Amino acid sequence: MSAYLISMSTFVGFFMILALALNLQWGITGMVNFGVAGFYALGAYTSGLLAVKLGIPVGLAILAACLAGMSMGAVVALLSMRLREDFLAIVTLGVGEIIRLIVLNEDEITEGPRGLRIDAQPFGTLVGPELYPVFYLGLVALCVVLTYVVCESIRRAPMGRTLRAIREDDVVAEVLGKNVFLHRVCIFAVGGFFMGLAGALYAHYVQNISPEVFMPVLAMFIWMSVIVGGAGNNRGILLGAGTVMVFLEGTRFIGDFVDVLDAEKMSALRIILIGLLLILTLRLRPRGLLPEPKFRVNSN
Repeated sequence: MSAYLISMSTFVGFFMILALALNLQWGITGMVNFGVAGFYALGAYTSGLLAVKLGIPVGLAILAACLAGMSMGAVVALLSMRLREDFLAIVTLGVGEIIRLIVLNEDEITEGPRGLRIDAQPFGTLVGPELYPVFYLGLVALCVVLTYVVCESIRRAPMGRTLRAIREDDVVAEVLGKNVFLHRVCIFAVGGFFMGLAGALYAHYVQNISPEVFMPVLAMFIWMSVIVGGAGNNRGILLGAGTVMVFLEGTRFIGDFVDVLDAEKMSALRIILIGLLLILTLRLRPRGLLPEPKFRVNSN
């Protein structure tokens, strides 16, 4: 049971990093990104391929995955940032699917649906196999803290006020002299950096990645984490990611009490229950469990 809790806590950490990155892009700046799963896959495969195929040290491979996510975020922003929110959502969804289809069909490089086996782990030779899951959980927790600190620093800085102004009305922000385009590109790139980090950490943890993991439904779970936690509030995002993951895992045990449901029906029921959780949250707490705090301007 303890091994299961450690594993689930590690996956909660992945969700938290992804949700914090999405909150930076959408919750604070107002940029829709439905391609979260694609950025996650890009980080996972970049780090995994560099470590397995080229023998690059794991630390450098993870850094390369972060830079790959940041570069992809900047490119997507540069190509589509003049689009309205609904068109931007379609573009990011398309980018995510393009990345997934590439890793699915380029089986000579990525091993396709067979899955890419990754033997390299961070500090794997320094920590024994019995203690390594706990060590890796600590490593993921450290990355969550660093991601939170960066995102919260941006939110509290003068740049954060500019980002919220862009979210509320980008035309007014531009009239006031703010470089809306540059801010959006930078934030999309920073969000991509952390999504790439989450993907790399995931790849070296599970040690076998396949394209089926990075379906668009994953993006739905991350969006739920932001909505349930409270868009714009990084503390709420941590709570939302933990709540969604606990709910996802908790519904797995329904089958132990309801024998009439087979595996396929059980999977469909879990998705229905997750949808109901989102509906209830939007109905009872439309701004999330921890809404974005109000910022006051000091008149002195």
